[in-house]
Amino acid sequence: MESEFKFIVRILGKDLNGSLKLVQGLSKIRGIGPNLARYVINSLNIDNNIRIGAISDTQIEQIEEVLKSESLQLPAFLRNRQKDMVSGKDIHLTGADLDFSLKTDLDRERALQSWRGVRHSLGLKLRGQRTRCTGRSGKTMGVSKAAIKQAAKAKAKGN
Repeated sequence: MESEFKFIVRILGKDLNGSLKLVQGLSKIRGIGPNLARYVINSLNIDNNIRIGAISDTQIEQIEEVLKSESLQLPAFLRNRQKDMVSGKDIHLTGADLDFSLKTDLDRERALQSWRGVRHSLGLKLRGQRTRCTGRSGKTMGVSKAAIKQAAKAKAKGN
């Protein structure tokens, strides 16, 4: 039986465009990339070229179940939390769980006052990039016009 085409499909709390191919649509979910999406689709024997809106509700439930399950048979290199600090296991997080874990990691780095934590708190680059000529957007500003005018006035008074 042919199921009707759905233009919006909800998977793992995210509304996905039904006109996208399955791999591209699953990649729109935070924490799922194209490789993981292909792995999940191939493990469930679903066609890669099908559109998200054309898959059945049972297939959507299967995809959600595979992505939510703790016993997900993923290779370690496909997981986004290898040797997690809290549990010590290789886990894979998606959506809000991933955002929360990244926030707690940054908070821990700031509390330890490690190099990365200090650079994060100052809003600077932290992986060894140059900061003299790049990364000048945001809080770090170049020389302002007011400072130039002030220096010019001070120089004029000095002469």
